[in-house]
Amino acid sequence: MRKAFISPSKYVQGEKELNNLGYYIAQLGKSALIVGKEEDIDRVRNQLTYTEDKFEVEFVNADFQGEVTREEIARLQKIFKENHCDCLVGLGGGKAIDTAKCVAEGKNVIIVPTIVAQDAPTSHLADIYHEDGSFDASAHFQDSPSVVLVDTAVIAKAPSRYLLAGMGDALATYFEARAARRSNSNVNAGQPNGIQDGIAQEAKGTNAAYALARLAYDMLLEHGQAAKLASDLNQVTPALEDIIETNVLLSGLGFESGGLAAVHAIYSGFSLLHEKSDALHGEIVSFGTICQLLMEDAPKAEVEQVLAFQEAVGLPMTLSDIGFDDMTDEELEAVAEKAMNPKGSIQSMPFDVTVQAVKSAILTADKLGQTYKKG
Repeated sequence: MRKAFISPSKYVQGEKELNNLGYYIAQLGKSALIVGKEEDIDRVRNQLTYTEDKFEVEFVNADFQGEVTREEIARLQKIFKENHCDCLVGLGGGKAIDTAKCVAEGKNVIIVPTIVAQDAPTSHLADIYHEDGSFDASAHFQDSPSVVLVDTAVIAKAPSRYLLAGMGDALATYFEARAARRSNSNVNAGQPNGIQDGIAQEAKGTNAAYALARLAYDMLLEHGQAAKLASDLNQVTPALEDIIETNVLLSGLGFESGGLAAVHAIYSGFSLLHEKSDALHGEIVSFGTICQLLMEDAPKAEVEQVLAFQEAVGLPMTLSDIGFDDMTDEELEAVAEKAMNPKGSIQSMPFDVTVQAVKSAILTADKLGQTYKKG
C-alpha cells in the first residue's frame, strides 16, 4: 500500500514571532513580494518595518486587490518578476494566503496568517475563484509552504469569531480522517508525490496523520473553551497557544494527509448558496460535522460530546446559526446534489451515500441542534 505525508518545511509560532520574518526571507534571498490586504498589513506595519531593518531585507507591496482570481495572480506574477523578488509572503486570511501560493506556484513562499479561521496555511493547495466570486478551481503545487510563521500576539488581537471558525474547521478533522481510514480512501498528500504528474499511483493516509487528526480533537475538547475566553480578552495564554497550533498545524496536516469526507462535501454544497449567508468556512464545517456523524450513525455519547463542545464555545449547531434557516426544498436538493460530486470527498465515506441521505442528515442535524439548545 502506498502512503504519503506532506508538510511545510518549517512551522514556527510565538509572541512577537513576526519580528523574525526577515530571518526567513534572508534564507531565500533579499526581497519579498508581500501579498496582503492593506488593513492587514497596517495592523502589523511596525513589526514589518522592524524585521525589514533588522535583517536588511526588502518588502515589495503587491497592492493585493482581495480576490484569488487568475487575473490577479497574473498581475502579481508580473510585479514579482519586474521587481526581481526572491520569495513571496502571504500575510492575512485565506485569500491572501492562497493568492501568494498561486503567484509563487508553491516555491519559496512564506505564510503569515493574521487570523486562524481555517487550516489552509500549511497546505499545498489553493482555491481560485472567478471575477464574480464563484469557484473556479483548486490548484495543487509540488511543494508545501517553505515557512508557516504564526505570531500568537497578532492572532490574539483578532476578533474571536475567526479563532472559533478555525475550531469549527479543526473539529471535523478527526472524524473525516477516521472515515477516510475506514474506507481506505486516497488523500491529498498523494498529489505532489507523482499523482498530478501522472507517474505514480494514489496514496493513502499515514498513521502519523491520523494521530495528528485525533490530537486536534483532543486539544479542542481540553483547551477550546479557555482559548475562546482568552481570545475574547485579546490575551495570549497557554490554552490559546495550544488552540492556535491545533487550528493551523494539527488540523492542517491532519486533513491533507489524513483525508476529507462528508463534512467538507456538505460545505461544498452550501457554497452554492453563498449569497444567502456570510457564514465562515469553519462555521459551516462545524454544522457539517454533526451531519456526518448522523450519516455514520455514530454512538450517542460521541454525538453528544460534539454538541456539548459546540455549545460551550459557541460554534454553530443549527441551520439558523449559519444563515440557512429559510432554505427552500429546491435549495436543499441542490446542496445535497453538489455534495454528492462523484470526484468529491463524500466518496471517502465507508459506505454508499445518496442525495436523500445527505438531505436527511442536514435536516436531522438541524433539529438535533435546536433540541440540544433547548436543553
